[in-house]
Amino acid sequence: MKRRDLLAMPLAAGLAGAAGERSLRRHITQRPLAVTMWDFSWLERRWPGAGYEDWDVALGELKQRGYDGVRIDAYPHLVQAGAGKTWELLPHWWFQDWGAASRCRVRVQPELNQFLKRCREHGLCVGLSTWFRQDVDDTRMKIGGPAELAAVWKSTLDSIAAEGLLDTLLYVDLCNEWPLSVWAPFLAKGHTRASAEGVRWMREAIEPLRQSYPGLDYTFSFTSEYATFREQDVSMLDFLELHLWMTHFSDFYKRVGYAYERYDQKGYDNLARNGARLYRENEAHWRSRLEYGVEQLAVWAEVAKKPLITTECWALVDYKDAPMLPWDYILELCELGVRRASATGRWAAMATSNFCGPQFRGMWREVDWHRRMTDIIHAGKLPVGLGG
Repeated sequence: MKRRDLLAMPLAAGLAGAAGERSLRRHITQRPLAVTMWDFSWLERRWPGAGYEDWDVALGELKQRGYDGVRIDAYPHLVQAGAGKTWELLPHWWFQDWGAASRCRVRVQPELNQFLKRCREHGLCVGLSTWFRQDVDDTRMKIGGPAELAAVWKSTLDSIAAEGLLDTLLYVDLCNEWPLSVWAPFLAKGHTRASAEGVRWMREAIEPLRQSYPGLDYTFSFTSEYATFREQDVSMLDFLELHLWMTHFSDFYKRVGYAYERYDQKGYDNLARNGARLYRENEAHWRSRLEYGVEQLAVWAEVAKKPLITTECWALVDYKDAPMLPWDYILELCELGVRRASATGRWAAMATSNFCGPQFRGMWREVDWHRRMTDIIHAGKLPVGLGG
């Protein structure tokens, strides 16, 4: 049977097969998974007090909170260019607590495989992704087409397979929030996912990986072009990895005065002055916008007949521990998102927020809250074709 025929099959048939079950089906059996995003923090934030200096401590605390897996940056372009080389990375921002807010040096292998082994020991699966972090030589810009994108990932998977660690992988996300230029600067200006060129990139990047590693599930994660989802060809993806926040479906950030400033404090100053107040003035409105977003993406999964995973989500896109930045309303929105998403029966795995990591102490310390949220996720129904 040809691949395009398989893609047209119902979800249950496409993911079933005792001997040839792919990674989602192997890890997602009886219930949805609770997952978190540790992005490039797992490797970059290893100085004293940064949260990931002792992986066993961090992973043990994650397991204690009820989580089943993590999504991390595998730095595939750096693996291909020199897996054992020490790379100097430039800061992607100054005012966020993901990764390092100043220059740092990392080595991807054997550290990546060591981290995967630690996850296996803690009973955690791993979703691989990449934010294509910028090193001083801007190695990521050598990716000139989908063949090169596939090649950097094949090198990475080869290095993982060499140590027998493929079974730890939940999936491979070829690029975070495709095709945003902030994460994929090698794309032509104006590149859209819904265009013929956008479809070609996704299809031609995934297909060679399927041929080399057919036991894995592949996707590109998204956070844009949601209004046109019915017109988009996502047939080449094994599942949807959709990121959504209340701010996607409202003018909250505009009214707060936050514009994703990467190297300017004014955005966080405005958020500190206005964020909690604006939310409390009309909680019902902001909550309804999040509920609307959850329902829209659940419909996309239904229309596409694909499982849905979300690893970044629910309240605000950017937040951190700082004066005048309370966590209470963030926790409230995140709980609403978890409950509403779980109730749809469309999610195979989901996060409780994109702040579920030890560096975000205001959220990480809420152990009972995490346990309640992961219990809700685990109690949800799986999409048709997964589990059981």
